[in-house]
Amino acid sequence: MPTPDRAVVVTDTPLSIDAVVGRVQHPGVGAIVVMIGCVRDHTRKDGTTVAVHRLEYEAYAEMAEAVIAGHCRDLEAATPGLRCAVAHRVGDLRPGDLAVVVAAASPHRAEAFDGCRALIERLKHDAPIWKREHGDDGITWVGLGP
Repeated sequence: MPTPDRAVVVTDTPLSIDAVVGRVQHPGVGAIVVMIGCVRDHTRKDGTTVAVHRLEYEAYAEMAEAVIAGHCRDLEAATPGLRCAVAHRVGDLRPGDLAVVVAAASPHRAEAFDGCRALIERLKHDAPIWKREHGDDGITWVGLGP
């Protein structure tokens, strides 16, 4: 889990929302926004709902942590008082499991909401974390390629 000197972690252990929130919380904070990504039991493919039984997340952990930490630094530099933290799980996850916890804190709620949304969008776009979906329609890599 994130510690005061480590705002970003990729781990194969269950995630702690409290640990991620604790990384961004401080006396100057007026708002903390948390985005929790959960494994759901279905997905949409070609307009059809398909059952999902499990997800496998793989990552180049050191690079993913570095990429996400860079996004945290960039967002924090652009927004005075913003603090960001992320924990992302890898390995075999089942519906209901937490896959990612993103927290952004700032003196005011608007900046916390904006920071949290920007961070998860950037993470999903370019962190070297890959997802393989196991469902009724077989096994599919999700989000690979352009």
